[in-house]
This record gives sequence, C-alpha cells and structure tokens, in this order.
Amino acid sequence: MLPEIRLMGDVDVAALSPLLRGMAMTVSYAETQGGIGLTASGAMNRKFVHWAAVHFDWPGYTSDDLYSINKVLNEADMPPLLVVRDMLKYLRLLRRRKDVLVPTQRGRDFLARPQAFFDLIATDYLYAYIHYGQTQEAVRNRMRWWHVFLNLINMKAETGCSLDDLANEL
Repeated sequence: MLPEIRLMGDVDVAALSPLLRGMAMTVSYAETQGGIGLTASGAMNRKFVHWAAVHFDWPGYTSDDLYSINKVLNEADMPPLLVVRDMLKYLRLLRRRKDVLVPTQRGRDFLARPQAFFDLIATDYLYAYIHYGQTQEAVRNRMRWWHVFLNLINMKAETGCSLDDLANEL
C-alpha cells in the first residue's frame, strides 16, 4: 500500500502544481472540444500541442522557449505534455475512442473537484509512476527516499521553519 499524501488547509493546488493544472486543462480541453485528436501513430495532434504550449504555465517550458527550438510542435517536443498524458492515462481520466482522447466519467469528476484529486495524483506520481527510462526497481528505490524526505519535511513543518532552513536540512 502506498503512503498517503494529504494537504492541510485551503491550498490552491492548481496555482501551485503545474502537473495538476496541466491535467485539469487537458481534460477541460477534451471535454469542451469534443476530444483531443490523435495522429496515426497515437500522439496528440499538433493543434492541441500548440494550444498546450500557449496555455500551460509550466516552469521552464514557455511557448517562446519551445518555438525557439522547433517551428512546429509535436507531442514529443513538449516534455511536460508526456507526463501529463501518462498520468491522465494511468489514473483513467482520459480514454481513447478511435482516434480521439475523451474524458471518462472520472475525468469529469476530476474537472468538478481537482482539489480532491490532488492527494491521489501526488501519491501516484511520487510513488507509483514509472518515469521514462526507469525500471520498477528504480521506483521502489525512489519510494524509500521519498519516505525519508517527506518525514523530514513533516517534522520540520510541525515545529515551524523557514524555507531556507528546510533547504539546508535537506
């Protein structure tokens, strides 16, 4: 069983989490646009990738930065989109119907209450999601380290500390 991560208080996770914000924007786009078109190889179409590059507020991946490298963006040219799509598929918030990704009922529930899904998303991303190029063993090793880091953060948060103190401790 995976350890649980729970937010305390009223935290605007959409403002603080690029992953959750990107997932919510992707499901919303699929809901309002009748789905996200897929190419013959199964990648998200360029129309959506362009929209995501402009609208995602992902640190280090602004549309200007992305377009300075490529004139036309494919899904593989926008690394954050790969993680967003993997997590949406892993959590079953989007499903493939013919050549289109459409939101599931769970995806529509996520749109209505993204804050409620943060605990699940954070837990699965940190502990269960297999990042590109990793093995299951690497995920287990990462999980051991996350226990240490999250426990240390929890202990420091109980006594109160500044961000600099926490960074020095880690």
